Formats: sequence, C-alpha cells, structure tokens
Amino acid sequence: MSDIFDEVDEELRADKMRKLLQRYGGLLVAGAVLMTAAVGGWEAWKAYSARETARVAELYIAAAKIADAPAGSDRTAAKATLDKVIAEGGAGYRTVARLRTAAIAADAGQADQALSLWDAVANDSSADPMLRDIARLHWATHEIDKGDAAQVENHLRPVTAPGNPLRPLAEEAQALLDLRLGKKDTARDTLRRLSIDTTAPEGVRGRANGLLAQIGG
Repeated sequence: MSDIFDEVDEELRADKMRKLLQRYGGLLVAGAVLMTAAVGGWEAWKAYSARETARVAELYIAAAKIADAPAGSDRTAAKATLDKVIAEGGAGYRTVARLRTAAIAADAGQADQALSLWDAVANDSSADPMLRDIARLHWATHEIDKGDAAQVENHLRPVTAPGNPLRPLAEEAQALLDLRLGKKDTARDTLRRLSIDTTAPEGVRGRANGLLAQIGG
C-alpha cells in the first residue's frame, strides 16, 4: 500500500510542478536569460577594461620615454600623448600623466602651466594622497624664491605632518623659505633637526649640514 501512496504523492507533486511551470515558466526563463546576460556582460566589461588599461599604459610608457630623453631633447613632443592619457586613462594614470606634463612645462619655462597642473593634482580628491603631496611639494619648491610666502606654506603644511614619508623634503623647503623671509633662527633649528634625522634621505641631511655651515649653525 505504501508504494501506491508514494506514487500518488509523486503524481501530485509533478502536477503542482507542471502548474507552476505553466504559470511562472516564462519568468523563470527570462530570469535565467537575464542572469546569463549579466554574467556575460560583466566578463565582457572586465575584458574591455583590461584592454583599455593596457592601451593607456602603453601610451604612458611611450610618452615617458620621450619625456626622459636627455636634456636638450624635444621633451614637449610627449605632451600630446600625455594629454591623451589624461583624457582617457583611469585615476592613477591620469594623475601621473598630469605630474609628468607639469614637469615638462616647468623644464620648458612654462611656470604658470606647471603650477596650475600641480595645483590641480593637489586638489584632486580622487588622486592618491602621496601623489597629491608630491604635487604640493613641487608647487612649493618652484615658488620658494619668489612666490607668495603664505601660499608656499599652505602647500607645505600637509606634507610636513608626522609620519609623512615626504616630510624631510617639505621641512627642507620650509627652512629655505624661512631663510628667504629672514627667519634665520627658525631655519637653523629645522636644518639642525634634519641634519641628524636618520629617517631623512642622505641628500637632505647633507644639504642641511651644508646650509648650516653657510649660515653659522
């Protein structure tokens, strides 16, 4: 008898399944199609994104080779390619391309353009914090001799924060600005600290000692 009941139960379940499929089968098929399309679309997007990243990387490398040419070469020829990277690349490549373009402009004596590009990177919240600090440092060092002192200090202040790997360079720049402003004692204190700072690059320590010798420290 149990076999008969089992068969009847199976028939009932099969009947319910047929009715469900008749009612919702179209939706189930549509859902499966959409799911497949979504997975396929995501895979296609990843492939496209990888190709685009590789293409932009090649553009940047080509531009960098021109920009790294010996002094006296036409480095400005790299600008058109870097502009393309800025227009088409992701946040990382866009930022380093702007920094490289600023350096080319500075070398070519186009100070206003270089300063504008450095400022753009420094104020770009989507850019890597380290690259933003590099832009601030470049802006400040190019304005130490003649720029507005308050603006130079504003650019240096975030970079002199404790723990910032660029801090020694920023403090060196601040000391040079203090010397320009006649704050000799303040500059001397900073240079003394840098001269014995084992976390500072050797070049920074050496320059600090050299300046101290000149100003009597």
